[in-house]
This record gives sequence, C-alpha cells and structure tokens, in this order.
Amino acid sequence: MTDLPDTDFTQRFIFDESDARGEMVSLERSYAEVLAKHPYPEPVAQLLGELMAAAALLVGTMKFDGLLILQARSEGPIPLLMIECSSEREIRGLARYEADQIAPDAALADLMPNGVLALTVDPTVGQRYQGIVDLDGKTLSECFTNYFVMSQQVGTKFWLNADGQRARGMLLQQLPADRIKDDEDRAESWRHCIALADTLKAEELLGLDNETILHRLYHEDPVRLFDAQTLHFHCSCSRERSGNALVSLGLEDAQNLVVEHGGNIEIDCQFCNQRYLFDAADVAQLFAGAGIDTPSDTRH
Repeated sequence: MTDLPDTDFTQRFIFDESDARGEMVSLERSYAEVLAKHPYPEPVAQLLGELMAAAALLVGTMKFDGLLILQARSEGPIPLLMIECSSEREIRGLARYEADQIAPDAALADLMPNGVLALTVDPTVGQRYQGIVDLDGKTLSECFTNYFVMSQQVGTKFWLNADGQRARGMLLQQLPADRIKDDEDRAESWRHCIALADTLKAEELLGLDNETILHRLYHEDPVRLFDAQTLHFHCSCSRERSGNALVSLGLEDAQNLVVEHGGNIEIDCQFCNQRYLFDAADVAQLFAGAGIDTPSDTRH
C-alpha cells in the first residue's frame, strides 16, 4: 500500500481506457474535531460526516481559490447541516438539530423533510456562485448525484458513508470524449464503471484502504491511483472577524449590547465553540479603528 501522509486525505484515480475519473476521501481527525464541538446524536453525526466527505470530494474536482460551502436545509428535526472547505483544504462543519425529535433509525426524508441542498463557491477573486436543488434523494449520496444531473449536466455519482469514527466517500465523473469516440461505447463504458462501484458495501468503503477498494472493483480495468492530498480541520473564526461583525451593527447598537449583557458582549463561534469577549473599552477601540468617533464616556 502507498504510504499515506495522514488520516485525512483525498486521492484521485483515472481509468486509462475510459473517459472517466474518480476521487476518494478519508476523514478521521477532522471529523473527530467537528464532532467534539457538540454532542451530536448518531444520525446527525453520520449525516455531517457524509456532508464533510462530499465537500472534500468536490474541492478536489474544482480549480479555484476560495471557499466551498455546502448547506442542507430542511423543515424537520435537522434544519441545517453546513460544511465549509477551502481551496487550502481546510474544513469545518456544524449542524442544528432537535434532539428529542430524532429517532435512531430515521431516514433522511424523516430527518430533513422539504429540504434543499445548496452548493456555494465563494472565490477569492471573481463572482460568487450558488446552485440549489431539492434534497430529494433517499441518501445524501443520491442527493449529490441528483445535484449534478440537475445543475451540471456532467455524469457524476457519489458514494458517501460515515459512522461517527470515520467519514469516507467516492465519486466517479465522466470526462470529455477522448479515449472512446463512439457515443454508444462511451455510454456503455460509463455504465460499466458505475455498475461495479455500486457493488461497494458501506463497510468496505469505511474499512478498506483505497488500493484494496479499487482492486476489488476494477481489477480487470487499468486504473491509476495518484498521490494523496491532505486535509485538516481549521476554523477561520478570529477576534478580528468578531469585532468586524460588531462594527457592522453600528456604534449605538454595539454600545447597547454591552449594557444589556452586563458589561461584556460574548460572541461564540458556532463551528468551534471559541468565545470572544468585548467590553465597552473594546467596542470604543473597534469603532475608533474603523474611523468612527465614540463619545468620551464610552469606556465607563
């Protein structure tokens, strides 16, 4: 087996005789970091892990500098799942849920009824893009496959699994016609790749290394597995960003919040639970730094 640099990585592969490529992801440490921040029930932890795997796979397919944001929203016991993954391969995530409404064996449709899946690409330079589709699959894997059918018109299929310890995923994607020119032969080759991947069981995806999985699925097809690319958990929150959020409220509202909260404004990061405190002196300094005059008694 190829030496892998970490527990968290994506790894690309390509079919030498077909117009198709694939990517696989394994997340352990970053998944554990996300789950450690909140006491998520098992079904929530599973869906959050699957969404993390999907985000990591998607970042691997896109060439951009910036941030990929995945959101699954619904009117059910899990109103929000959210993952952010940067082009620097830094990932974080959170979920909102009603614990008393979540049955251990509930299906996605029960946990997230009337849901939508939103994919947002927020590049460092250039225009923000967002695509939204209904959350209408039986699983998140189906939902992401449907997303590409609806919005991208590129043959793409996802396999996602998570068990609270490890989040794993695989995608296959069609490439422009190159090796196979005939349309019928090309369609049959794609069906062949998908049919074999569909035999992959959840326990195999979660428990086996990438080389073993690819050998089990495609031992009769020439497949090249590329070097792994690492990912890691990182929260982009900071005191500066929290301060900027206060400045955006306006001076009067910020000062009122200080009074209402007994002398300190607490800003908690929902992703990592980091807490930032701002007192009256901090608020005065923030607005002075933003070029906004504050009354002389603001510090008292």
